[in-house]
Amino acid sequence: MTEPTGAWSRAELDAFLDSAVVPVRLGCRRPDGEQWMLSLWYRREGERLQCATGAGANVVEYLRADGAVAFEVSTNTPPYMGVRGNGTATVEQDPDKTVIRALVERYLGGTESMMARRLLAEDREEVRITIDPERLYTWDFTERMRDVDAGTPAAAGDPASPR
Repeated sequence: MTEPTGAWSRAELDAFLDSAVVPVRLGCRRPDGEQWMLSLWYRREGERLQCATGAGANVVEYLRADGAVAFEVSTNTPPYMGVRGNGTATVEQDPDKTVIRALVERYLGGTESMMARRLLAEDREEVRITIDPERLYTWDFTERMRDVDAGTPAAAGDPASPR
């Protein structure tokens, strides 16, 4: 098991990943060597993160050529907190749409929306991306941002923010 470094214990990290309903930001390399980043819905499967995408998505080609990835799951409003790391991603067909169905439930709250129906369409070919973390680092800015209102731009008055 990969133990996290940083602000949280493994149990705190697991609780965060289970409760945060934000995309994972995933960085990888294209076959030409340039870097690529995208956001995907995720679910936690044990220590791994699982995502789904259409089989024809560019990232599928990229990850099949080089499975090394960096990733981050973090809050989008203050106080900022999250986990980042690196690891290896594998891509597999998901003919039963098991992962995308679970992600639609997690992120959309059900399968009745137009978007859910499009993602689960019978003719849409899906793959699952499984990320095996090799390094995990957690951070939590709750204390340093205790007086920041979630509705205001966080950088206003933060001496650590770039100017």
